[in-house]
Amino acid sequence: MSGLGPHAGFILASYGAVVLILGGLIAAILFDHRAQKRALAALEQRGAGRRSDRASS
Repeated sequence: MSGLGPHAGFILASYGAVVLILGGLIAAILFDHRAQKRALAALEQRGAGRRSDRASS
């Protein structure tokens, strides 16, 4: 720890904050992805198709 100098606490707290923020962003993206997949599945179950499927037929 002495290798970081007198500002070791600030440096480690900064790294910790970055890890927490990035972890939160990744979790939010994963939760949103799951919600979007559920919403898309519900739309397709009600009969709403994808435009890309209609264009290729």
